[in-house]
Amino acid sequence: MKILDRYLIKQFLQTILFGLLAFTLLFVVIDLMENLGDFLDQNVPTHLIIQYYIVFIPEMIRLMTPVAVLLASLFTAGKMANTNELTAIKISGVSLYRFMAPFIITSTLISIFSIYFGGYLVPLANKQKIFIEQNSMKKGIVYFGNNIFFQDSSTRIVTINYYDVSQEQANQISIQEFDPKDKTKLISRTDSFRMKYDSTKKSWFVYDGITRTFTDSTETIKKFAVKEFKDLNFKPDDVIQKQRKPEEMTLADLNNYAQEQLRTGNDPTSTQIEYHSRIAFAFASVIVVLFGLPISASRRRGGLAIQFGINLLITFIYLVFMKVSQAFGKSGQLNPLTTAWLANFIFLLAAIYNIKRAQK
Repeated sequence: MKILDRYLIKQFLQTILFGLLAFTLLFVVIDLMENLGDFLDQNVPTHLIIQYYIVFIPEMIRLMTPVAVLLASLFTAGKMANTNELTAIKISGVSLYRFMAPFIITSTLISIFSIYFGGYLVPLANKQKIFIEQNSMKKGIVYFGNNIFFQDSSTRIVTINYYDVSQEQANQISIQEFDPKDKTKLISRTDSFRMKYDSTKKSWFVYDGITRTFTDSTETIKKFAVKEFKDLNFKPDDVIQKQRKPEEMTLADLNNYAQEQLRTGNDPTSTQIEYHSRIAFAFASVIVVLFGLPISASRRRGGLAIQFGINLLITFIYLVFMKVSQAFGKSGQLNPLTTAWLANFIFLLAAIYNIKRAQK
């Protein structure tokens, strides 16, 4: 690695870290002012408030990394252009491509790490953050285990009024079976006060219930003390997981959940878009560097202020375009993979054009 590369990477990384620190502190202050009333109303202890923002920081870092990378490339290259360092580098025979190489390699490594960071570490932090919001701040409460209903297969719907996590027991349950040929036609329904999972037999047992079977003209009622359901596809761990928010799920969880939705006849599009979007968003750092660096590396009237505005506008347009494409994807007009990567692909083409133009 040449001295120039080490110098550029050092300046680039230092500015990224400073930008992330500044953005994080700014977001913490803004969020603290917004939630101060909730903290005071619910008498949240100081140590929980500190813990709340500690586990909130990873999500802030994930969201602000592309902006910090863009601004770091702006200030690093723009400062060198204004102090004529970049002119000296060009005179020495270093092309724009060679000058951009350390930035691109560094931002690529950041993007690769961001996949793991945003796909696995951030959801774990979000899980703790949501737990504090629900239990201490009484904010966005979703009582896990209450009023759960889901589609267990393409012809079966399960409803659970209350689920006891410690005993792995469901209370006040209803299992509805529909005709495979006409899924609007109910063919049987089992209602019970209690259902418990037997881990040795790997099946659910329903206690003190009643099963009603429907035909075109008759209804058969059968009471039972114990009834085994071997063909139920869910397990105790799945009951609570079905209520989890996407921001609490890792990439592996999202992938498994999408496959489960597909298996049970539900639409997995939103889950698949979330899965692919996390990976695509991680590479936003590379895209914004490719697009913004040639602009920052050329001296313009107005200096850093104009370049800052241009690059910030680029980032804003990129994020808006990503949200718009996601809306089209969720409406079924684009497949999930195209939806997640469309913004990156279009801005990559624009970045290549911008680099070619800057070379002239």
